[in-house]
This record gives sequence, C-alpha cells and structure tokens, in this order.
Amino acid sequence: MSLRCAILTALVERPSTGKELTRRFDSSIGYFWHATHQQIYRELGNMTGDGLIQPHVSQVKGRGAPRTYEITETGVRYLREWVGTGQEPVPLRDPLLVRMRAAAVLGDIDLTDDIQQHLDYHRSLLQTYRDIENRDFKGPLTTRLQRLQHLILQAGIDSELSWSEWCAKAAEKLATERAERHRR
Repeated sequence: MSLRCAILTALVERPSTGKELTRRFDSSIGYFWHATHQQIYRELGNMTGDGLIQPHVSQVKGRGAPRTYEITETGVRYLREWVGTGQEPVPLRDPLLVRMRAAAVLGDIDLTDDIQQHLDYHRSLLQTYRDIENRDFKGPLTTRLQRLQHLILQAGIDSELSWSEWCAKAAEKLATERAERHRR
C-alpha cells in the first residue's frame, strides 16, 4: 500500500489541511500505516502535481494560509482502481525476530529487557484499541462503514493480543533461562 492511497482515503472522508492529515495519521490511520509529517507534506505536493488532489474550492488564497486539500475525480478513479486491484499478502518483517535469531546464534546476548519493552508496548496499544472499541462501537453496527471500520479495529486488537501473548511467553522463557544460567 502506498502513502498516496492512505491520504486519498482520508481526503475522501473529508477535505483536510496537511496539519489535520498528520493529526489523523497520528490518531487513527497511523495505527496501521505510519508516515512522518514530512512524508505526508511531500506526498501532498506530489499528489497535487499529479492532479489527484487540489486546494479546496473555498480556499482563501494568501501567503502562509494553510491549504485545505480535497480529492479530485482523477484521485477518486485512482483510489477505486487501487482498491479494486488485488494484492498479495505481505510477510511479517520484524527486526526483533531477526535480533532474537542473532542472539540465539551468538549465544551470549540477553534480550529480556527488550522483550519486556515490546510486551509493554503491545499491551499499551491493545488497551488503546480496546478503549477505541468501547468508545466508538458500543451499539449495533448498522452501516457498512461502521462494520468495515470495526473490522479494521478488530484486526489491530487481534494482532496486538497475539503479540502481547507471544511477548509474555518469550519473557517467561527468557526469565527461566536466565535463572537456570545463574544457578550453574
């Protein structure tokens, strides 16, 4: 997936300034597609040049005024084509797992603290997702938009639950291994 498609999706939802988009990435889209503020602003410029977005028609022209962007018909067609095109699943790539493999081969590196840090992170994110679910999805899901948004959130919950459980098991095994080493 490209940042371009994430931004187009956000602009279909509502016209936004670059600052509003970066906030939305920080508070929602960024949970499953991370982008820095610089990347977002750079892509906004590229997308404007490609005719996918434009300054909002009600935009007050003036130097230094924030630009509110809206998606163009070309942008909608581009997004529809992207959504309609299948994509192969992406394999997991996580540096922690490579580091664990290296630690296993090297034999003398203790990753207990690192695993605990990951456990804390995943538990915190899991709680955030559950809080969002409790706040935004209390009642019946009556629209397609609500059902799809809840499915996205559920993917996050399931993923963080899985990572939390795995990190807890890894932390327990590493703690047992550490205790056994100290007894020798």
